[in-house]
Amino acid sequence: MATILKIHPDNPQTRSIEQIIKQLRSGAVMLYPSDTVYAIGCDLNVKSAVERVRQIKQLSNDKPLTFLCPSLSQIATYAVVSDNAYRIMKHLIPGPYTFLLPATKLVPRLVLNPKRKTTGIRVPDNKVCLALLQALENPIVSTSAHLTPAEDEATIPQSRFELFDRLEKLVDIIVDDNSEEIGDRVSTIIDLTGATPEITRRGLGWEQAVTWAN
Repeated sequence: MATILKIHPDNPQTRSIEQIIKQLRSGAVMLYPSDTVYAIGCDLNVKSAVERVRQIKQLSNDKPLTFLCPSLSQIATYAVVSDNAYRIMKHLIPGPYTFLLPATKLVPRLVLNPKRKTTGIRVPDNKVCLALLQALENPIVSTSAHLTPAEDEATIPQSRFELFDRLEKLVDIIVDDNSEEIGDRVSTIIDLTGATPEITRRGLGWEQAVTWAN
């Protein structure tokens, strides 16, 4: 059964953040809020935890995982960032955008796109996420908490409590920021691996992304 930790959305409590970080470093998997949807995640550098995230989501190893960074400077540690990519990201982060970039050797193979050697990275506009990232000093895996495609609206959790009930036996930590809405809109994906930026998924903020990606 997961431990539920209540976190203030605007002023995350240092003690609670430290408690979460200690467990993440030990291999815990958490359910946590982001600026798009609730996500399942773990420390990017703990292989056993990443494997558990894949099992929970029923993702094969050829399906890449997105991860979160706290800043553009850390993105440059895990991805090759061209001048044009830097310009676009600088205007869009933090925000609901996933950037596809060529990965550096620091990105674990378990989260990569194995064919393209690319990775998806986000800098979220969410104070709880940023507090966790800054304290952990490692990226955090981020994959939607929706376990299977819903056939109808009735199967989609309508509140965070329904979502917590569904996942409390699968994760170790549930981060509760008292959100009234759990979010149902995904991030916009911008492919920055080629000479020309390409929006491959229109999610939150895609209108603004078009302005800078063209």
